[in-house]
Amino acid sequence: MIIGIIPARSGSKGVSKKNIKLLGGYPLIAYTIAAAKQAKEIDRVIVSTDSKEIAEIAKTYGAEVPFLRPKEFATDNSPDMDFILHALDWLKENENIEPELLVHLRPTTPLRDPELIDSAIQSIKKNNKATSLRSAHEMPESPHKVFEIKNGFWVGLFPNDPRPEYYNLPRQTFPLAYHPNGYVDIIKPDFVRKNNSLHGPRMLAFITPVSIEVDQPEDFEYLGYIINKKGHKLYDYLKSNFPEKKITPMR
Repeated sequence: MIIGIIPARSGSKGVSKKNIKLLGGYPLIAYTIAAAKQAKEIDRVIVSTDSKEIAEIAKTYGAEVPFLRPKEFATDNSPDMDFILHALDWLKENENIEPELLVHLRPTTPLRDPELIDSAIQSIKKNNKATSLRSAHEMPESPHKVFEIKNGFWVGLFPNDPRPEYYNLPRQTFPLAYHPNGYVDIIKPDFVRKNNSLHGPRMLAFITPVSIEVDQPEDFEYLGYIINKKGHKLYDYLKSNFPEKKITPMR
């Protein structure tokens, strides 16, 4: 069995109630649920949340919420390993299920193509050496051209690079670099349990189109602009299957 798991905790510092904030008239999480439901390779779609409000909204859009995540696994500092192991343990103890794969889909990357999710799953199925799969898109600039600040001055991130002022070299001088984007990450539960590691040393590379991740209010504005001007298949799916409605916060 292949399970899509969507983590959606209640706390968010950058954007209040980010996972259920409306984007184009629908809660942000609805887009990820829609993508997972349309992916042919995914058998079940489960949302892991500590919030009853998010749970009810997730179920409205077709996800399962068989459990609530304990608050201690839903803090700002909680690693992904916490909610992954909690979900795996719950499924084992309550349903006697150990998934073949967990497809980790972050709601903060809302605009996906379900066919790419299927392609990623098919890729890791064919690669026995992979300990996991992670998605990323190509960065416009190499990290070699990026600075940090020390004592008020710009310094390069690669102090051991022997080339003088290497950060001023043409970008073509450096290897291509990729930014992990949460589009689709795939975890092997058997590997996780045996090694206490989510991704392991052989993360299969899966390149996606550039994807906007929601961290600030401005990201919602930009994504709304994209949907209104260019449309998107997930937005069309939601409009066809669910009426737009405002979410009334639970008291």
